[in-house]
Amino acid sequence: MPMRWRDAMDRALYGPGGFFVAGAGPAGHFRTSVHASPAFARALLHVVEHVDAALGRPSRLDVVDVGAGRGELLRALMETLGVSGEPTRSGRSGLIPPRAGSPETLTSTAAGRPSPAAPASGSAGRSPAVAVPLAERVRFTAVELAPRPADLPQRIAWVHEIPSGITGVLLATEWLDNVPLDIAVSASDGWRYLLVDPTTGEESVGDPVGPEDAAWLETWWPVPGGHLAVEPTAGTGGASQTPTVTGVRAEIGRSRDEAWADAVGRLDRGLALAVDYGHLRDGRPVDGTLTGYRGGRQVPPVPDGSCDVTAHVAVDSVASAGVRVAGCAYALGSQREAMRALGADGGRPPLSLAASDPAGYVRALAAASLVAELTDPAGLGGHWWLRQPVGVAVDALVAR
Repeated sequence: MPMRWRDAMDRALYGPGGFFVAGAGPAGHFRTSVHASPAFARALLHVVEHVDAALGRPSRLDVVDVGAGRGELLRALMETLGVSGEPTRSGRSGLIPPRAGSPETLTSTAAGRPSPAAPASGSAGRSPAVAVPLAERVRFTAVELAPRPADLPQRIAWVHEIPSGITGVLLATEWLDNVPLDIAVSASDGWRYLLVDPTTGEESVGDPVGPEDAAWLETWWPVPGGHLAVEPTAGTGGASQTPTVTGVRAEIGRSRDEAWADAVGRLDRGLALAVDYGHLRDGRPVDGTLTGYRGGRQVPPVPDGSCDVTAHVAVDSVASAGVRVAGCAYALGSQREAMRALGADGGRPPLSLAASDPAGYVRALAAASLVAELTDPAGLGGHWWLRQPVGVAVDALVAR
């Protein structure tokens, strides 16, 4: 039975047996920056370190990964930071999240963090306490609907909803593109929802879009030519006629805006960082971007649970939603720019190294090729990095 795309995506991706809930997870079907090179984790660790410093190196620094897959990014961050961790042996299946207030759930660290002006514990003349290394203060949390992987290091908490009271960094790498959304098609009487048969992927035209979605489209998805033609649909004797469909599609990003605003609202202080494919208002794709991935290949987006169903993100709309929650400006740029600013440019090693250390040159060349994949503007380097600070100065978070 045909249904709106948002409902079909939600069931196919996150319902019982859905693509992101069952099976090997996204890593078995498509390649992301996390899988491309350890340089991605190193770059994100630099971001974490900048946020840590901007926050005054709190007693607990949260790093929360939303849409964590099977924990690949947090594992890589742990390895890069030098944090050891054994797979959990507690028997927790991951199906039931920890109780609120338990040691595994996140709470605000503001109450337990000493004031910067407070003296170190002990007598008045004692020297200040030595700063605790980041590796000892960081707390990793993966947010994912799938059951907790059996081999996940115990240092990584596993929950099904974004926790509140985060002080630190919230990461959303290729999460927003999988937040289910409705798709509209232009018709002679205005925008209408596009319906899909979840078993075949066949599409049909549904009802006119609701007021909130119509307002979003008016603001964020301009129609080629400047306006959407609306014509009378009354036929002979006033009977309603089927509207003419022009074929122009729009991906209604209001659900992504709401998801990002909710995520930003879970931060007490720190940085929310979204990394994803996307586009801006002046360059919306006429035919949309909806597609599917299975087994490393791009496939038709049939929402039957057998493949990833994804659409690029209207990043300017998402960013605007985050600003309304955070109350301060965001920064938006490409992954290519961000990686280079963080010290990973993908440049070839000097040829002189080939003469002095041939094996080292080969290793450096291989590493550079992986970084080049991360910075390729036609590929992963074309990702947008959306940085939304909360309660901390923007300039303190920019790598120089």
